[in-house]
Amino acid sequence: MFDNEASGQIPAANTPVAVSAPKAADTSKRKQLFAGLAGLTLAAGLGYGAWYALVGSHHVETDNAYVAADVAQITPLVGGPVRSVEVRDTQTVTRGQVLVTLDDSDARIALASAQADLAKAERRVRGYLATDQSLAAQITAREADQTRAAASLASAQADLERARIDLERRKALAANGAVSGDELTRAQNAFANAQAAAASAKAAETQAQANRAAAVGSLTANAALTDGTTVDTNPEVASARARVEQAKLDLERTVIRAPIDGVVTRRNVQIGQRVAPGAPLMQVAPIQQAYVDANFKEGQLRKVAIGQPVELKSDLYGGSVTYHGKVVGLSGGTGSAFAMIPAQNATGNWIKVVQRLPVRIALDPAELKARPLRVGLSMTAAIDTRR
Repeated sequence: MFDNEASGQIPAANTPVAVSAPKAADTSKRKQLFAGLAGLTLAAGLGYGAWYALVGSHHVETDNAYVAADVAQITPLVGGPVRSVEVRDTQTVTRGQVLVTLDDSDARIALASAQADLAKAERRVRGYLATDQSLAAQITAREADQTRAAASLASAQADLERARIDLERRKALAANGAVSGDELTRAQNAFANAQAAAASAKAAETQAQANRAAAVGSLTANAALTDGTTVDTNPEVASARARVEQAKLDLERTVIRAPIDGVVTRRNVQIGQRVAPGAPLMQVAPIQQAYVDANFKEGQLRKVAIGQPVELKSDLYGGSVTYHGKVVGLSGGTGSAFAMIPAQNATGNWIKVVQRLPVRIALDPAELKARPLRVGLSMTAAIDTRR
């Protein structure tokens, strides 16, 4: 019997060929790898689903967040040449620290002038009060003059009446020749003199009344300047005192101080420069009072509410440092709504763009003090909406 190979015969097509052992092992290993990969994928999917259901669905996150602060604008309240500049850019300052000093020569002169005006006003009011007393005495004197004039008028009227009776008696006797013509003439003259004296007394009384009325009017007019007031509370003195206080305030304002604690930025004032009231000199950024404005997509804000906790990370310190804060407010509109040129979607060329709304986040002061931030730095914010 011959061997197939030796005889040159070809095996039949349906004759089974044995598979090598290494090839079978590779196929088995490949199947195991695919099965393991499918298991890992399934486990990852289940893990992500569980994480999203328990954690992810209750958190919203954005990296469109930036550090901000209510920067203090340093401007002079009075004008004048700059005498000295005490700080530089990037310098840390405390509240009340001197930043800039203006030349105070004009302010000192204005204060001296206001103080002189106050002294004159006080003396003038004291004169008003003294005049009140003088006019009151004049009224008393005019009343005495009026009384005396009334008495003189009464005496003159009595003399006139006596002269009239005497004249009538003389006329009756003159008809019988009992009284001489000279005696009748003297009686007539006496009556005329008594009339003149009565008229003069009447005029004197009228003059006395007028003098008293004038004195009363003068007292009333002067009292209107001092009624219910003293030297200190008189309106003229109060006005002059207010001008003194304003001059003192203007003098104090020649020394410009820091209104808050912070870091000096954008200093643009130099010695010798003449500044006007309201001119920007520098800014002070209160980095210890910094906050974060995080711009979330409108679809992320369904469950966001004030008071919810926030975890933040800064590009400055990296992912190893986490800040903690809370939501303190949501803006009244999106950035596009308050832009200088708002988008006009009524033109017809409209493409929907997802809008973002700024959310104000307050930072933990202790963490902020330990690791200070600067205005404008990028942050990543994640809000826990479960609370």
